[in-house]
Amino acid sequence: MQKVYSVTQVNSYIRGIIEDDLILSEIQMKGELSNVKYHSSGHIYFTLKDSRSSMPGVMFASETYTLDFHLEEGQSVVVTGKIGVYERDGRYQIYAKKISREGAGLLYEKYEKLKKELEEMGMFDAMYKQPIPQFAKMIGVVTAPTGAAVRDIINVSTRRNPHIQILLYPAKVQGEGSAESVVRGIKTLEKTEVDTIIVGRGGGSIEDLWAFNEEIVARAIFECTKPVISAVGHETDTTIADWVADRRAPTPSAAAELAVCDYEAVINALEVYADRLGSRIDHSIAEARRKCSEFELKLKNRSPENSFDAKKERLENVKNRLMNIMERRLRDASQRCDIYADQLENLMKLKLERCKAMLNERKVRLEALSPEATLGRGYSFVERNGKPLSSIKQVRENDELTVYLKDGKVFSNVTGKEKRTDD
Repeated sequence: MQKVYSVTQVNSYIRGIIEDDLILSEIQMKGELSNVKYHSSGHIYFTLKDSRSSMPGVMFASETYTLDFHLEEGQSVVVTGKIGVYERDGRYQIYAKKISREGAGLLYEKYEKLKKELEEMGMFDAMYKQPIPQFAKMIGVVTAPTGAAVRDIINVSTRRNPHIQILLYPAKVQGEGSAESVVRGIKTLEKTEVDTIIVGRGGGSIEDLWAFNEEIVARAIFECTKPVISAVGHETDTTIADWVADRRAPTPSAAAELAVCDYEAVINALEVYADRLGSRIDHSIAEARRKCSEFELKLKNRSPENSFDAKKERLENVKNRLMNIMERRLRDASQRCDIYADQLENLMKLKLERCKAMLNERKVRLEALSPEATLGRGYSFVERNGKPLSSIKQVRENDELTVYLKDGKVFSNVTGKEKRTDD
């Protein structure tokens, strides 16, 4: 009995066959775009068709970075990618990895090859880049005499600086002989008094811009003794001329802004600088005057006359201070002397009183101890030959003695003596 397969199984089987095919795994297809849709997810959906057939396609958001132009209806393109099957709908489609305009693929390869050669020669090196003059009086322009590019350059330049002079070389910028025309324009303007040369044109396809990818144009720009600004196409367009030029501008208008200074801004800046300079000069003058005044005062203070007067004044001050000190010390000494005199007087009085009391006390004691006082108490005093007697051993019988009493003296002779015996 014949086996029955589901739709999913069949679609998966066909997908496997197509994905295993070496030719379909990496293929280039050319055709015309239709049904182009940029999805909010970042994916791009489209249909690639020719006069007899069509095929749906998708470029995922992760691959769109390779695009250098916007996909639109009716464009002739070459799609590089693989053929795969979308199982849910059972249809096959091309999954694009790269999309280029038809005929641009070979030109792009030629572009990359020339770019690599010139880069290896050092023609893109920053050391060869000439600075763009900041205040150009005259600029040269190599471009088509008609079109948006020349109008934008003229409008922007004259708006930024009404006094700028623009020297236009009407060159052919597209088609056969355009590269040679651009080279003639560069060499012609190089011999003039222009300060900067702008070389460029408006946007277009890689074929339209190809004159600026020619080696003769690159060499003419590199060898030019005047600074060259390249302004070819739109911001996303990059040509060999952009790499070689001293400065690249994303658009012709931007090139005019780089080449021509903003006159009003310069005037305003000069006025600001003038104000600042004037303020600094005024400040410097004021500071110099202040220093002169200080020096004048110092010189005056250090003059001999002022020095003498100052020293004389200092001496007078010292004299006055010394006099005040001496007077104060004399007053203090006088006060101390008065105090000491009073204290000495008091002390002497006290000592005199003490001496009087002591004398009185001694007088009393002396009076109490004097012979007269002793005689007054009933005692007597005996002497022999003017010498007082204190013992019986000092006398003999018949010695004459003198006896002193309270109210007189008695003369007597010794008739005998008797020694006292103590009981």
